[in-house]
Amino acid sequence: MKQIFEEVQLNNLKLKNRLVRSATWEGIAKSNGSIEDNAYNIYDELSKGGVGLIINGFTSVSDNDRYFGGMMRLSNDELIPQYKKLTDIIHNNDCRVICQIALGGYYKNGEQFEVDEMTTEDVKEVISWFVNAAKRAQIAGFDGVQIHAAHFFFLSRFISPLINHRTDNYGGTIQNRARILVEIMQGIRKIAPNLHITIKINCSDFYSGGLDENESLEICKILSKNNIDSIEISGNGTSVAGI
Repeated sequence: MKQIFEEVQLNNLKLKNRLVRSATWEGIAKSNGSIEDNAYNIYDELSKGGVGLIINGFTSVSDNDRYFGGMMRLSNDELIPQYKKLTDIIHNNDCRVICQIALGGYYKNGEQFEVDEMTTEDVKEVISWFVNAAKRAQIAGFDGVQIHAAHFFFLSRFISPLINHRTDNYGGTIQNRARILVEIMQGIRKIAPNLHITIKINCSDFYSGGLDENESLEICKILSKNNIDSIEISGNGTSVAGI
């Protein structure tokens, strides 16, 4: 049996052990996504603790994402040097780091648009945001990216039948609702082929009419067929009781 402190080799990712610090919400960035000084101290301490991999907290792919305050962002090139400093600190402690790329909500002309209200061009824009953020993550020295499709943030809502009632190629069937995830993955693989690509997805929304374990499994199979490197399973929203 494999041991927890043994090295492990994954696609584009070699870890000194099998201990992973999953992403948590810290709220430690300025409104533009700039990192506060205490963020460096937090991740320095975490990476000195002995884990093989850290997945950093929610990092928005959009300048306009106002879902909540304190979000880290990789939504423009000016932010790259700050995140390069962060990855250097973590790497210096013999630890790998994956950037959790996410979107809280889609905002256009100062208003938030839900999944059904978006045009196909809007959806394509979101895909490009994720791909470009992954490219910045690679430049900043991250070892991989985690696509956040859990906890009822934007991508989680997009793949949920409770929210997504679209009638185009991005709605209806499981395959159509998962298309956005596949296209994000494919775009990242093309522009940043050396990154480990993982995803965080709900096993179930725990809401009547929402994503359930059977649909979640089918989406994971679709992602596997499209060469996802790893999958993290979660559920529901963030600290929200199910219905």
